[in-house]
Amino acid sequence: MLRPVALLLLLLAPLRALAVETMRIAMGDVQNEVRVSGKGLSFGSDTEDARFSPLDQDSVVVRRRGSRLELNGAPVIGNAVRFRAGLDAGAAGVPSSSPLRAGDMEVRGDVVVRLYKDALQLINVIPLEDYLAAVLGSEMPVSFPLEALKAQAVAARTYALQKKLEAYGSPFHMGSSVLHQVYGGLNREDARTRSAVEATRGEVLTYELAPIEAYFHASCGGRTETGQNALGRALPYLQAVDCPCGRLPASRWSATVSDSELHSALGQSPHGFRVTSRTSTHRVNRVVTSGGASLDGATLRRKLGYTKLKSLGFDVERTSGGWHFNGRGYGHGAGLCQWGAKALADEGLSYRDILLHYYPGTELQQLY
Repeated sequence: MLRPVALLLLLLAPLRALAVETMRIAMGDVQNEVRVSGKGLSFGSDTEDARFSPLDQDSVVVRRRGSRLELNGAPVIGNAVRFRAGLDAGAAGVPSSSPLRAGDMEVRGDVVVRLYKDALQLINVIPLEDYLAAVLGSEMPVSFPLEALKAQAVAARTYALQKKLEAYGSPFHMGSSVLHQVYGGLNREDARTRSAVEATRGEVLTYELAPIEAYFHASCGGRTETGQNALGRALPYLQAVDCPCGRLPASRWSATVSDSELHSALGQSPHGFRVTSRTSTHRVNRVVTSGGASLDGATLRRKLGYTKLKSLGFDVERTSGGWHFNGRGYGHGAGLCQWGAKALADEGLSYRDILLHYYPGTELQQLY
């Protein structure tokens, strides 16, 4: 069995000469048709060595007709078609940097439309470094110090490559929502995010030579959480470390939850609702009611909503007709803390120092 690093190098090998690594990002599903547009539009099969044929038009409608695809009413061979913009259509195996629009999203790279269940699925095949420039603009305020943006770039690159390893052989590697990394396409790029990506090009974090699962979050509230407690992942480089974000107003939050909301989350009356156990970083591990309902903290947060219960670092008290939560942090708390990275960068730390603080025991390596 290949070690993760060996498999990653194998995946990269065909692209070494071109110095381009790509990601396949699921943009979402549409019903039975989608419009794809771009200047100098061409199409081909969904393979890395596909030959692209010009369409002589800048817009096309792809429809699903039963178990087949149609392109402007003409049948397409196979269950997927790949589009590329740009008059030269790019080199073989290298998606063009010219923008494409598919549905309501504008992206760089290629767009694949494929049959999926009873609908159509859109996949963006995009050079990794282009993808990262848009991810940074979606995941971290572009006004943050450059060293914080560079730390985020390395974490996002590492996370993406690790997910690509996990998804080897699948139609796509990651989604575009908060469940993976938020990806908003071309409109999320910025000159500062591109600068941060270019300054760290090809750099990844490894542990025992393999890319790590580089989780990150908005704010930990003063101390990060272990991977085991936050994610059920006992990873040696996801440890609880002190963080300066606890001093920032952005790390504090409050929320009011009605009896009916809590009743719905617990499945019974919230009478006697209380926290019964916490992790070593004081995050809520389990809650119970006097009626016997018992729920782990992560499930409670999911049921109440991640935007309402921003973290599990909270205290709760009874109010008239409801419950008041006072909390700290935003997110699961494991790995890189984005507001903490800003604070450390403001103190003069480099992105390398920031990364090694939040992922202890890891190494920064130049993969390509």
